[in-house]
Amino acid sequence: MANMKNAKKKIKVIAKETVNNNNYTASMKTACKNVERAVISKDKEKANDNLKVAIKRIDKATQAGAIKKNTAARNKSRLTKKVNAMK
Repeated sequence: MANMKNAKKKIKVIAKETVNNNNYTASMKTACKNVERAVISKDKEKANDNLKVAIKRIDKATQAGAIKKNTAARNKSRLTKKVNAMK
């Protein structure tokens, strides 16, 4: 356990950041899953709508520092490819 005041504060800050990062990544993953479900069900319109939401969530997670820039780019690219490959 931390003894110094600044160490105790850092523990609180880290806990708060962890919760925020988990929220960002969870909402991002849910949005990505919604896109993939729409692709599987072959609903092009729904997939496009969900893709826009997923890209927003991915960008928010990147901006907050929950994921890295290259991870975000890779996820967006993969989802976009899947949606564009639909007939």
